[in-house]
This record gives sequence, structure tokens and C-alpha cells, in this order.
Amino acid sequence: MARFTLAEIGNHVGKELGVSDWVTIDQARIDQFAACTGDHQWIHVDVERAKRESPFKGTIAHGYLTLSLIASLSMEVGILPADVAAGLNYGLDKVRFLAPVPAGARVRLRVVLLGVGPKDAGQVLMKTQNTLEIEGSTKPALLAETLALLVPAKSK
Repeated sequence: MARFTLAEIGNHVGKELGVSDWVTIDQARIDQFAACTGDHQWIHVDVERAKRESPFKGTIAHGYLTLSLIASLSMEVGILPADVAAGLNYGLDKVRFLAPVPAGARVRLRVVLLGVGPKDAGQVLMKTQNTLEIEGSTKPALLAETLALLVPAKSK
């Protein structure tokens, strides 16, 4: 649960909203993502070939798999104000994939509130900086600026 309300969100611009728990990106998750998306590139799903031929000496997670983790991990962090009915994905301003995530690695999300702005009907556009850290690595897996449309709960 968020520690602030929609009226107070502006007070948190420039501040870290939180850090998620560590999540293991195992080969089973990578294979499930490949099955779901149809992206069966060998560097992700062929363990033996990746050990032999990959510069990473093993399989790595899909970039879009790591990007997709932002939604659930940011909810775990509790980035939505307590009085919001919904936070809707509004898009991305910038994404950079900086380091591969090897199968078996653990990652976590660090979220900083970059800005907020008014929209129609009392809605608010929230921009966050998301850093997906790899345990034991000085370089993050990715940096992504995300946008969420915050829909206020109806007053009773």
C-alpha cells in the first residue's frame, strides 16, 4: 500500500518510491516467455548451444521479459497512491537495455518518481524511472521511464 495520497504525490517527485524483493529469472521462466511470445531465439532457450556459442556462456533472459517485470515489481513496491482506483499503463518514454540477465540470476526493481501532471477528470499522469538491478552486477539490466495514468477512486 502506498504511503501517500493522490493529493500528496507531488511531494514525492525526485524521491525513491521503493525497491522490490529479489526475483529469480530461471530457465523455466525464460522458456515460458518464449512460448508466450513466440521468440525462441537460441540464445534464450537452447541451453547447450548457449553454453558453447554465446558470449555470455549460457542462456539469457529476453529483454522484453525483463521489461515486463516492471509492472508487477512496481506494484510490489507500492507506487500507486492509496486513493487511486487504477493505475493504467500509459506508455514508455525511454528504455535502455544495459546488461544481459543470465538464466538463474536474481533481479530487483528500484523506482524513482520523476514527475506528475494533471489530466482530464482529476486523473494524473505519473512518470517513473525504473532501474532493474542484477544481483552482484554493477550494471543494471535496464533503465526505463514509464508513464502511468492514475484514475482517482470515486468519492462515496
